[in-house]
Amino acid sequence: MKRYDPGEMERYIHRVPDMAKDGRVIFGIHAVLEAIDAGRDLDKVFIKRGSGSELFKKLMFELSRRNIPIQQVPVEKLNRITRKNHQGVVAYLSEITYYDITGILPSIFESGEDPLILMLEGVSDVRNFGAIARSAECAGVHAIVIPTFGSAAINADAIKTSAGALHRIPVCRHTDLGFVARFLRESGLRLFAATEKAEHILYKTDMTGPAAILLGSEGKGISNPLLKDADHWISIPMKGKISSLNVSVAAGIMLFEVIRQRS
Repeated sequence: MKRYDPGEMERYIHRVPDMAKDGRVIFGIHAVLEAIDAGRDLDKVFIKRGSGSELFKKLMFELSRRNIPIQQVPVEKLNRITRKNHQGVVAYLSEITYYDITGILPSIFESGEDPLILMLEGVSDVRNFGAIARSAECAGVHAIVIPTFGSAAINADAIKTSAGALHRIPVCRHTDLGFVARFLRESGLRLFAATEKAEHILYKTDMTGPAAILLGSEGKGISNPLLKDADHWISIPMKGKISSLNVSVAAGIMLFEVIRQRS
């Protein structure tokens, strides 16, 4: 794969106020293809509806092959991002490098540590995500797994809220969290799902050994298919009249209970 050359790529990068204040924007089919070929990570790509040239089809193939989020939008949306010749394609460069959990897990075992993985489904608030990442890094989490679609954008706000943790902890982006859950279980991890449907209390559950913690969005929680992949459903005991915690607070409580038990 061709190495990334900042000088070569800079002419394709355009800073845009308002719409792209969280990072840099690449526009044009050739520019996005070169960025992919150079190994750059992309957060998302906006595609003009109705595009269908052969070069465009090649771009779509490469984006799909790399599980990069794609959104078809009217051309007016692209024009609001940049007035230059975008050729119906605008992409956002990622602030971080994404990883594959299947490549990270073996190295954790080889280091002699018990893996601690955090899976997030549908956590779309940027500041919540940043706060979770900060707690995860402080708790020694080895990796955070998020879905390709429906997760918070990892932008400057997320990184700031994480106090830089998102530059220190691997973030793995996968299209199918069900596959990830099954892979983790087959690799010897127990999967603990935080849900109000649980019969077991967090503080009465043995969470030592290789483990993965699964958290869902505050509104919808964890989807039923993913819940079925979990080994244990657990809940945090509540005393007040409000029935649920902020997801970043819940993440911190659960992660540090794992640390307490491991200590």
